[in-house]
Amino acid sequence: MTKSFDRRPSSRVVSALVFVAVLLMLAMVSIAANAQTFGYASAQPGAYPPDEVIASDAGATPERLRRAVVAFGTAEAPGTIIIDTGNTTLYYVLGQGRAIRYGVGVGRDGFTWSGVQTISRKAEWPDWHPPSEMIARQPYLPRFMAGGPGNPLGARAMYLGTSQYRIHGTNDPSTIGKFVSSGCIRLTNEDVADLFGRVDVGTKVVVLPKRAPVMARGGDTRTGITARPAGAQPRPVATTPSGRQAMSLIAPQVN
Repeated sequence: MTKSFDRRPSSRVVSALVFVAVLLMLAMVSIAANAQTFGYASAQPGAYPPDEVIASDAGATPERLRRAVVAFGTAEAPGTIIIDTGNTTLYYVLGQGRAIRYGVGVGRDGFTWSGVQTISRKAEWPDWHPPSEMIARQPYLPRFMAGGPGNPLGARAMYLGTSQYRIHGTNDPSTIGKFVSSGCIRLTNEDVADLFGRVDVGTKVVVLPKRAPVMARGGDTRTGITARPAGAQPRPVATTPSGRQAMSLIAPQVN
């Protein structure tokens, strides 16, 4: 006689298997919930003040020359540009005791100047025509250079009145914060594109003398101007010009 064996699992085994499956399911649900919490948690409202900016090149620029919103007291109207020659900084007045600070390069010894001008013209990737006085001092300079990355005027230029001076970009950002030019005010290409997008023709530009008293500056980094980095705002981007061949020659920084 052949004996038959019942191959069905016992009720105890079935119960144990069900219990283990439930535990595994609970563990997987918990892990998924935690991953969702940590991976997709929304930013807390108010975590960053919405009205301040910070430069993207913070790691390569000394803090005092980084673009940022700072406390700045002045009687000048919002929209005015104030250039603190002695501290190699430019301020775009926002009003209510605030301004956007930019680091700049200014005139070398014998080429600094001061006064009030207005922006008479704006140009993107401007051509460079060295003035006759500059050519007389440096006869090796080209008489004309097309706009482009190799042009010493950089990505943008804002011309000051009928003078030969400009606020412009540079193809050598290492000169920012130094006394190097023939009187023009230079910013990094990223900063000059940002400023270019904020100002219009007719904007007032106040250039303070190199040794201006602190009170005449309307503020100073040594007397309370502080940068408070926060969330970035949209700003114009300096892009390579189209419609002409960009020059690869790195021109001497003479402007």
